[in-house]
Amino acid sequence: MENYSKARTVEQPSVCPFPGLPPETPEVRVKDGSKIRNLLRYTLSRVEAKPRAAEEEARPTPEEGGTAVEGQQDAPGRTLCKQIIFTASGKGISKAITCAEIVKRRVKGLHQLTRLQYGTVVEVWEPLEPAAGLDSLTVSRNLPAIWILLSREPLDSSQPGYQAPGRYDALWAQSTSREEGGGFPGQRPGRRKRGGGGGGGRGKGPGRQTGRSREAAK
Repeated sequence: MENYSKARTVEQPSVCPFPGLPPETPEVRVKDGSKIRNLLRYTLSRVEAKPRAAEEEARPTPEEGGTAVEGQQDAPGRTLCKQIIFTASGKGISKAITCAEIVKRRVKGLHQLTRLQYGTVVEVWEPLEPAAGLDSLTVSRNLPAIWILLSREPLDSSQPGYQAPGRYDALWAQSTSREEGGGFPGQRPGRRKRGGGGGGGRGKGPGRQTGRSREAAK
C-alpha cells in the first residue's frame, strides 16, 4: 500500500436493534473523543427527577462535547424519559459502557438491555501516481458496535443481554466496614494476624530452662 493514499472513509452505522421504542426516545451516540461529563449532563437531565445544579445547564453542542443525539432538542419543562439509548462503535465502546454504569448508580431501578453488532467501514484508496496505471482500491471492514438500552419500565428478562436493576448499597456498606474495621469481617479492628507459628520475637522454648530452674532441679 505504499503506492496508495487514503482518500476517504465512509462509516455505515448499524441499525438500532430495539424495535418498538417510542419515537421520542433519546439516542446518545458516544464517540472516542466524547467527554463523559457532557454525556452524563445531558443523560441525567432526561432521566433524573432532580438533577444536580451543575447538570442543569444546557447541553453543549456536539462539537464541544462530542455528544450527538438524533431528533432531540433541549427544552425547559420537558417530561422525564422512560428509556434512553447509548450507542458507540470502535474505541468509543468502553466509554459508552462507563456512562451506562454511572447512570445506573445515580438512577435506581433501571433495566438494561445490551446488543452487540457490527457496522461497516468503507475505505477508498487512490494511487499516488495515476499515470502508473494503478486502479483505486475499496476496502471494507467490520467495526464492532454496542447498543445499550436503559429503561425505567421492566423489559423482557428472557432476552439475551438483559440485566436486572442492581443494588449497590450492600456493596458500598461492605467496603466501608472493611475500611473502618481494618480488615475483613470476623477480624478485630486494629489487630493483625501473626504469621509463622507463634511470634516473631525470641521466647522460651519447651526444652529451654534458665539457670535458677537448673539449680532448683539439683
